[in-house]
Amino acid sequence: MPADLAVLGLAHSGLPLAQAATANGIGTIGYDPDETTVADIGAGRPPSDAGLTAAEIRRMLAKGFRAGTDPAVLGRVRTAVICAPTALGPHRAPDMSAVRTAARTLATQLRPRTTVIVESAVHPGCTEDIVRPLLEEGSGLRAGRDFHLACSPSRVDPGNRGHTYGTIPKVIGGLTPACTEAAAAFYGRLTEKVVRARGPREAETTKLLETNYRHINIALMNEMAVFCHDLGIDLWDVVRCAETKPFGFQSFRPGPGVGGPGVPVDPNYLAFHRRSPGYPLRMVELAQEVNERMPRYVSQRAATLLNEHGKSARGARILLLGVTYKPDLASQEGAPAREVAARLKELGAQLSYHDPYVPQWRVAGQPVPRADSLYDAAAAADLTLLLQNHRVYDLQGLAAKAQLLLDTRGASPTGAAHRL
Repeated sequence: MPADLAVLGLAHSGLPLAQAATANGIGTIGYDPDETTVADIGAGRPPSDAGLTAAEIRRMLAKGFRAGTDPAVLGRVRTAVICAPTALGPHRAPDMSAVRTAARTLATQLRPRTTVIVESAVHPGCTEDIVRPLLEEGSGLRAGRDFHLACSPSRVDPGNRGHTYGTIPKVIGGLTPACTEAAAAFYGRLTEKVVRARGPREAETTKLLETNYRHINIALMNEMAVFCHDLGIDLWDVVRCAETKPFGFQSFRPGPGVGGPGVPVDPNYLAFHRRSPGYPLRMVELAQEVNERMPRYVSQRAATLLNEHGKSARGARILLLGVTYKPDLASQEGAPAREVAARLKELGAQLSYHDPYVPQWRVAGQPVPRADSLYDAAAAADLTLLLQNHRVYDLQGLAAKAQLLLDTRGASPTGAAHRL
């Protein structure tokens, strides 16, 4: 099938790109080596981390989008975008194996004058030092001369209906000025604004800065949550007041931990060590330590709250509400719920959970019972613990039913529950 665009990797960044391109009349094919992912998309079932509904997938298919596992289709497109997933591997270095595989696969089909763009979350230097050599060696073509190469890190926010693909500016850094303009011409068909970076490294580091900024500020709020609780101060009221300042303050929220595909990266841990500056980003290290402490803190707060009401964590019936990393999204990538649950189990608690997006859930290899009747389960539990605030949760009603409600998201009405 002829197409203008090939998207390599159909997860949280690749599928929204394919959706935007298809909606704008760009002939699009999706490539993913995972047969299950491809089969699910072909049947109208979206991956859990893509933030798309089944209806949206069906509309894409009706407009001609197709997903497959045959790399031969990659040789028929004008633009190829690498959206392969990355995650932190050993020593907190980004795992580039899927990106390497995608680049090698594309290289075998690469034709002259193709525009290749890296959207995967990669460390600074990856486009030039990893992707470029693989493309050139596998194709015999030269980046910047025979084909265009650029980086435009993904900025999609799965499930966010307020910021769609077309309204989020795209940062683009090409290997050469011509590469930048080729990528800008492509994204100009999809987005309202294109921002040109000086080169691929600047584009890659933009993503690094954005991700680290989020984690550092969430860590600050998590520390403030502990600080305010110890002093008997209502942090959520403090935040409400502080966010009225029209300058110099951006509101973030504490929580049981930080999840999602965007992980903070310290350049000192880059897999490509000769590019490492040789010293850590101390703020990033500290933020990671703070955020990783939160599941332990939440489990301790739960045990303390039970104790204050004459109950022990051992044998207590605890209902966990929301086990995904984000509200109204099925993905559990990096969600703190599993660690919170594991720590509560170590304390001897009897767990159950409710999540409208997760039909089955396991912790430490063991299934956790799913509550079918939410209000009955909350009434029967010694403690109901809100970990993720899905829209379907009526927290005022739940607070009235629950014996104890611990809200880690500050979503319940004032006085209706114990807050983090």
